[in-house]
Amino acid sequence: METTVKTSSADKTAIDHITKHFFDIFNNTSQRQPDWTTLYDICIDETIIIKKTGLTQTIYDLASFIEPRKAILTNGTLTNFRETELDEETKIAGHIAQRYSNYQKTGNLNGTDFAENGTKLFQFIKTINGWKISSLVWEDN
Repeated sequence: METTVKTSSADKTAIDHITKHFFDIFNNTSQRQPDWTTLYDICIDETIIIKKTGLTQTIYDLASFIEPRKAILTNGTLTNFRETELDEETKIAGHIAQRYSNYQKTGNLNGTDFAENGTKLFQFIKTINGWKISSLVWEDN
């Protein structure tokens, strides 16, 4: 039995908005200070974030994900940092969604400029408070 789930363009627009906010959180260009509270606004409390490096992974909850990033983005270790989504594919099925996102990150780490690309896979759920990130996994190229 095939079920057709109706989604609206408003759902896609909301997911686009959340994803943009996620990438913008870590931007510290022009002495901008990351807004860490936004992460708690766009994610459910139980969000799991996984960094893949080859066949190993590091698994975070929101607090353990924020802590090291907050340090390096505010103490001068990582400056002029920005992540930008290059392209995406989003699939929405009712109240759940998944987004495949290619991105680029640029910045200066310990005095050395860098630019890298990677892939992020977001999962979203629609709650009574709107769409939220429920999980994220990423791997840099």
